[in-house]
Amino acid sequence: MEQHEGRASPQADDGWWSGRLHELWRAADTAQDVRGLEVFLYDMLLRTPGVLAVVGTRWSGGLLHYLRSATLAEPTPSFIEFEQNFGEAAAAGAPVGEPTVTVHEVSGLDGAMPHVQALAAAGARSVAECAVPLGQGGWASFMVGTAGGDAVDVTLRARLKQVAEVTMVSDKRIMARREDELRGVSDAFLAEASLQMGSSLDVERTVQRVARTAVPAVAEGCVLHLRPSDGLTAVAYSHMDAGEQQWLGAVAAEDRWLTDVLQQVVDRGQGLVLQGDELEGGPFGPASSGAGRAVRALSVNPLKARGRALGTLTFLYHRANITEVPSRFLADLADRAALAIDTSTLYEQRRRHVVSLQRHLLPRELPRIPGLVLSSAYEVGDVSLDVGGDFYDAVPGPRGGVTLLIGDVCGRGAEAAGLTGLARHTLRTLLEDGSTPEHALGRLNQALVREGTSRFVTALVAVLVPDGKGFHLRYWNAGHPAPLVRREDGAVEELSAHGDLLGVLEETEYGSGSAHVAPGGALVLFTDGVTEARAADGTFFESCLRDAVTRQGSGEAQGFAERLAAAVVEFRATGADDIAVLVAQAETAA
Repeated sequence: MEQHEGRASPQADDGWWSGRLHELWRAADTAQDVRGLEVFLYDMLLRTPGVLAVVGTRWSGGLLHYLRSATLAEPTPSFIEFEQNFGEAAAAGAPVGEPTVTVHEVSGLDGAMPHVQALAAAGARSVAECAVPLGQGGWASFMVGTAGGDAVDVTLRARLKQVAEVTMVSDKRIMARREDELRGVSDAFLAEASLQMGSSLDVERTVQRVARTAVPAVAEGCVLHLRPSDGLTAVAYSHMDAGEQQWLGAVAAEDRWLTDVLQQVVDRGQGLVLQGDELEGGPFGPASSGAGRAVRALSVNPLKARGRALGTLTFLYHRANITEVPSRFLADLADRAALAIDTSTLYEQRRRHVVSLQRHLLPRELPRIPGLVLSSAYEVGDVSLDVGGDFYDAVPGPRGGVTLLIGDVCGRGAEAAGLTGLARHTLRTLLEDGSTPEHALGRLNQALVREGTSRFVTALVAVLVPDGKGFHLRYWNAGHPAPLVRREDGAVEELSAHGDLLGVLEETEYGSGSAHVAPGGALVLFTDGVTEARAADGTFFESCLRDAVTRQGSGEAQGFAERLAAAVVEFRATGADDIAVLVAQAETAA
């Protein structure tokens, strides 16, 4: 810093000032923060004849953020951070309209104010002040202290107003650039958040991802409440401090003050921001206890999607000034979260309906057949939310045996579901009335042809009759995957018999055959969802089906079908066809 003795003549000083002011304007074009300009302009003002000290303050209402000062004795500006509220008296100094210069005697000012103390310590008796409005609802004040009122001439007033105006214009430019940057960052964040929140159709995973996505990118804490019926229920929460997770979960679930605030937001349908005194009475803010003391602000936005109120999205901030988080951004984030949650919820509801409908197309339970253990399994494909066409059933026979049937209607959806019900109930009713399998399959084919549907049906009927050495097996196949027999020693045999599809031709032929199932052996029926399941490397489950039947049949007979179906689900990476498995295992002698 150059020495201030030996100043140039007033004319030369004016030229110096004009040059420095031009440099200041150029610096204002690229400044990233007003604080960077302050060091520059403090030096300019301190070089003006008669000035003993330059003091600047930054405020939000009556809240003093920081004070910067430079004096002849200490020309390098000092910086003191306050974050202290001096009340309404200080807030009254906020500028209204264009910047103007006012002159005061230091002795007439409030000596408790930090800027007054700084001026008095520099020996100033008079002070010229110019306050300017800044972005985010803040304001700044520039003060130059002199030895007496005579030093506050027209030149000093003009120069003080000039640097104040440069600061105000620079702040507007900085805020505009920040808004552009924030908009870009916000758009990128919202795009990524949408991708993360929408990457799962599982409701629980979706709500957890909403909470985790926002912390700490948006705030220090996040709570998500949903209203499954009338009341709000905390379903997810996240805090940047893992040690505070339990506290936040308890507050989200139990605090009455927070519940009332959330209900207010739901009722109004608009976002809400609380800070300072507005947090009193709740679990947050300096007046609270525990982890809540660190919270300085709270924002709550309603979750609304497709005209329905779903719940609320709450953020906790450890900083008092959250104006850098625009309300539009919070509302947009809440809308995207609500849409992801609603989509997941609707998907889950539809999936449950599909599963429920699918179960109604299957027998509630399998009959008990002496000497046999029957087991079944059904896995619904999840890629499309439509009912599949797989079905199975078991009809007790007149001689202590059982007739098993399994089939598959081509395609999915309402038409497939209707044909599935028609196929299963037609076969079951005819078999219960004593029809032979050939006759039952022929009647079903005629019914399907009369329907005029474009869908075909595959079916297989197997009759097991006890013969004293196990069970005699006869089977009839109408275009269905060939069944397997697992022998007691684990060997697996395919029962080949080819037949025509049902619902295509008026006259059909059915492949048939016979076999024997000895004690410990098992008949395994399944649909094409088993054979067509494909691993990540492209391998079909059909290639390892026999080995799987050997392995899964070595356990308890009661869970044979479930274990085989689970092995298929674990194997497949692609292929979302439904899986139906029906197993009849002959019991071994006690």
